[in-house]
Amino acid sequence: MTDTEAMNLCLPKPKSPTFIPKQELVDEKEDDGPEISKWTPLLMLGGAVACLGSAVPAGFNIGVVNNPAPIIKEFCNESIEKRFDINLTDGWLRFTWSVVVSIFLIGGVIGSLIASVIADKYGRRYALAVGNIFGILGAGCFLLTPTLNSVEVIVLGRLLVGFSGGMATTLVPIYMIEIASLSQRGAVGVLCQLGITVGVFLGQVAGLDSVLGTKESWHIMLASFAPLCIISLLSLYILPESPKYLYIIKQEKEKATRELARFRSVDASLLYKEIQTLEKEAALRTTLDAWSFSRIIRDPSVRLPLLLVASVQLGQQLSGINAIFYYSQDIFKAAKVSDTASQLAVLGTGIINIFMAVISVRLMSSFGRRTLFLISSYASAICLIVLFIGLATIDKAAFIPWVCIISVQIYVLTYGIGMGPIPYFIGSELFDVSPRPTAMAVGSICNWGGNFIVGLLFPTIATALGSPTYLIFVFCIIAVALFVKFYLPETRGVSTLDIKAQLSRGLRRQSTLNS
Repeated sequence: MTDTEAMNLCLPKPKSPTFIPKQELVDEKEDDGPEISKWTPLLMLGGAVACLGSAVPAGFNIGVVNNPAPIIKEFCNESIEKRFDINLTDGWLRFTWSVVVSIFLIGGVIGSLIASVIADKYGRRYALAVGNIFGILGAGCFLLTPTLNSVEVIVLGRLLVGFSGGMATTLVPIYMIEIASLSQRGAVGVLCQLGITVGVFLGQVAGLDSVLGTKESWHIMLASFAPLCIISLLSLYILPESPKYLYIIKQEKEKATRELARFRSVDASLLYKEIQTLEKEAALRTTLDAWSFSRIIRDPSVRLPLLLVASVQLGQQLSGINAIFYYSQDIFKAAKVSDTASQLAVLGTGIINIFMAVISVRLMSSFGRRTLFLISSYASAICLIVLFIGLATIDKAAFIPWVCIISVQIYVLTYGIGMGPIPYFIGSELFDVSPRPTAMAVGSICNWGGNFIVGLLFPTIATALGSPTYLIFVFCIIAVALFVKFYLPETRGVSTLDIKAQLSRGLRRQSTLNS
């Protein structure tokens, strides 16, 4: 039986509204027909639910602990003293706070590990719902923390919301890339980064002492993202499952065709081009295509794309961006800026980050991923060098503290051009459907692992080294940029099958790229 005959058996019979005529499937001229890429209400709803219900809470829990840090530290100290009769030294209190901040990132690593398994076994939509549930459970822990007077409960809550965030950063790009058309991939790919940046900003605002960052309401502040998770959980029942997942992984081709028609808001008979592409991808998948973590790491055919995904995800965190978000107030205080100006500067970083995430939707549709990533990397490295010089010479002139503030703001801006959004979705463009969740999970683990390293070690290293700490970030940025320059192919507007062919030479493909 030919591929075409097999495909026709899987499609609805003639006169059904989802029937795709055989002539349209085999006629080469028809295959070159126009792509259906309009923004339908259901596609926009999918983006809103994934962005607001999963990515925003992940970003919120990154940014929310910044401004109210002294209040939560005081609670931790008083709780331990009351329950264990131990008065923490400054060093132990700093370590305790690092655990509270960083356990969120351990949860992120675990969530990334589990996300691909759940997504492949039960579906992308179900996996997103599981992430929402863990976010709600974490919020419940935060609300109970003052009543139980327990540091352990706040640590558990941070672990659970980290688990939810890890699932979000793996699943949101996968789901959005799989429900969008080829020309929409860049726009929907940045939704995860957009949601995270909006969440970081909302967390910074919620942490202000004029909002919820007070002794009486800090636990409510930590849990205030929960309504988004609840709304998302309910909305996921309306959204269809990923057509690519249904067609290629589950082999439910009739259902996949119906769901694709719902997303495109057209009759299924007009979707012959996308069905052809799905059939080609499905033909490459065999019963042996169970992509476990051990297989994807050992398989030489995916080694280069996996290294690219892992390096850009790890490099995103080792660029120092979350050192800025977690400890930006400390940076501005080191620059001898007043508390009020420091809080405003922290909010400024959040606003710039959101602005760049919005702008990047257009940038991803107009410029190459590789070009944007390299521009972003080089410009960010320059900003960190200026910050290093500024902090090292802070007492030399009255204007230098403002040089530090401006360098931080420009750094956030240049980071948002490429290093911010591209790592979250580049894996969805480098891998086809079968290995995609596992590859994205590996990338997400590297992202959260790098985030954990920075969150846990940055305060100690910064205390020991001072301003030269930022040169470590510069080194990491340049190393990743050089790897991307030599090995990452351009993916904008290119199908995953063509990208796979480009990467088939592995690390030997350097000679085929223009420098």
